[in-house]
Amino acid sequence: MAWYKQLHWQIIIGMVMGALYGVLAAYQGWGEFTQNWISPFGKIFLNLLKLIAMPLVLTSLICGVASLSDFKKLSRMGSKTIGLYLATTAIAVTIGLCVVNTINPGDKLPKKTVENLKAQYEADVAKRNEVADSAKERGPLQPLVDMVPDNFFGSASSNRNMLQIVFFSLLMGIALIQIQEDKRKPVFNVISGLQEVVIKIVFIIMLIAPVGVFALIANTITTLAKDGPHQIVSLLGSLGWYCAAVIIGLLIHALFVYIGLLKLFTKISVTHFLKSISQAQLLAFSTSSSGATLPVTMKCAEEKLGASKEVSSFVLPLGATINMDGTALYQAVAAVFIAQASGIDLTTGQQITIVLTAVLASVGTAAVPGAGVVMLIIILEAINVPGAGIALILGVDRILDMCRTVVNVTGDSAVNAIIASSENQLDPPPAPTT
Repeated sequence: MAWYKQLHWQIIIGMVMGALYGVLAAYQGWGEFTQNWISPFGKIFLNLLKLIAMPLVLTSLICGVASLSDFKKLSRMGSKTIGLYLATTAIAVTIGLCVVNTINPGDKLPKKTVENLKAQYEADVAKRNEVADSAKERGPLQPLVDMVPDNFFGSASSNRNMLQIVFFSLLMGIALIQIQEDKRKPVFNVISGLQEVVIKIVFIIMLIAPVGVFALIANTITTLAKDGPHQIVSLLGSLGWYCAAVIIGLLIHALFVYIGLLKLFTKISVTHFLKSISQAQLLAFSTSSSGATLPVTMKCAEEKLGASKEVSSFVLPLGATINMDGTALYQAVAAVFIAQASGIDLTTGQQITIVLTAVLASVGTAAVPGAGVVMLIIILEAINVPGAGIALILGVDRILDMCRTVVNVTGDSAVNAIIASSENQLDPPPAPTT
């Protein structure tokens, strides 16, 4: 097959062409044309991915749990998966704190720029503060209450309720294990058949991926540019050290933590791992949603990495819901950056609070673009830093959201490979002979 017929290359071409068009559109003042005639194709593509995310999580988790022979196997795999996800998230937050305290990006931001950014994004801050205020009013055990749905169809109506669907799927899978085989098999066959249909729909949706990615990237650039491309240059110039701190932290976590764990617990080569999940990473970058990318992540894990369907159907949907390493790392960097820019010195106790709050917040963060900013406000309030400080980072949040989503998806894939290897259900292709 010619290289240009391969989907990941088509997605790369779509990203590059979208970026070039976005810059041209910014210079030529085609923002309104792009919004009306280009952007809708990106929204359609993203909506299609979100449309299939909920049924994919539901069918995959039910099949994944029900296919396990007993509770012992389920508890073993579940404890390893959740343990790894929480451990890597804690490490990610710690790396973020180390990087931001070393670079000190907030000290390098001019006071005039701080005032301008706060004034420019005052309306956005107010909206996000309203959402955060409602979240802060909840009791300490409210996340557990929120996880248990009172109406399945109500939960299935929004991707923001993904944790509730995960709970229901696990409950139904456990129930299927316990009933007699003659009653279990017909139900399992129906759900398994639905899963195959959902996966086939994913293949159909991916046919328009290059066009969708082109539109998403073009819209991102023209939205950031606003009155002209100088807006992007000005933003990156003002917040360059902050962006650098986030990206350096993400790179350290991806290259050392994930790759280190893979080398330690699997026989997969780094090159093969990165090549296998590149399609999912590209899609994660363009959509900024690990939930929307989930269908492609599962496809890459099973077809290219060699993980069994049993493991990936359990580990990856769970990861798309509770494993947000990139988001947690970004929240740590952003919290300290805002404190520094506001002239607030954080104590060791406050930075420990960031670690604990960011890890817990990552579990409940929706796998959709921008959800991390709302959780960031809660973290800022926990360390007595004014939530209005998020105005300093909103201008570049979309760009960093794309980067941290790539890390989220990479983490899901790495943990999936490790769990599959530990269960002897990883069958990577043989190394090439010399």
